[in-house]
Amino acid sequence: MRVVSWNLWWRFGPWAERQKAVLAVLRELEPDVVGLQEVWSADGENLAEWLAGELGLHWAWAPSPASERWQRRIGDPSVEAGNAVLSRWPVVDRAVLRLPAPEELDDGRLALYTRLAAPAHEVPFFTTHLTSATDASAVRCQQVTALAEFVAAHRGGTGFPPVVTGDFNAWPDSDEIRLFGGYKTAPAVPGQVFFDAWEYADRAAPSATWDPANPYVGAGFSPAVRVDYIHVGPPGPRGLGHVRTVRRAGDGPVDGVWPSDHMAVVADLAAAG
Repeated sequence: MRVVSWNLWWRFGPWAERQKAVLAVLRELEPDVVGLQEVWSADGENLAEWLAGELGLHWAWAPSPASERWQRRIGDPSVEAGNAVLSRWPVVDRAVLRLPAPEELDDGRLALYTRLAAPAHEVPFFTTHLTSATDASAVRCQQVTALAEFVAAHRGGTGFPPVVTGDFNAWPDSDEIRLFGGYKTAPAVPGQVFFDAWEYADRAAPSATWDPANPYVGAGFSPAVRVDYIHVGPPGPRGLGHVRTVRRAGDGPVDGVWPSDHMAVVADLAAAG
């Protein structure tokens, strides 16, 4: 099962050209499931719906309940932001969690849960987008605790481990990533752990998903860092859900246009034991 996580940079920059580049990358990857962040909807159009139609996938979308904060950033009150899931299999259940944040940082960050009717096992699949302020690690710790509890409430009834994708806006050794993983410190939910899929990567492979090599990032003089993740619970029976490979994608221009300010993460999981 091929899983992708990708922040699509909402409707910033040359968004119409970027939209085509995003589609080209996803078409080449042929994913089974995609967790997307910063997905726009405007004037009766929805980026997730369009991508799903072009790729022949099912889709679900959850808009931010505080889109006005995003709209002020771009100067357009008609555009909403949200998280989305694209899936090769039908979405048979869904739920949304608004992540906790203090009022001054609360721009309606969410976690979206979908249950996917894969042929052999239903898949509990989540995508999220945490607060981005560099000094907000304590807030993100609260958010991953709420996220872990949300996963715990929806993960049951299947042998497939939960898959949690998203832009965590956090470095791999941060308190919030350690807390959510639960295997380098005490877990947010007792007994529940998640493996960072990148633990299975080739150590020589480039890992940064926020990288000044990308011109949309370079102007900010940020260090190169991995802030986008695919987390997977411990494998189910006979290795179900085990991470086989993981890598970046969307890490260069398509016909001269970079698809997003983030690079995607792609993981192949064992679909059967």
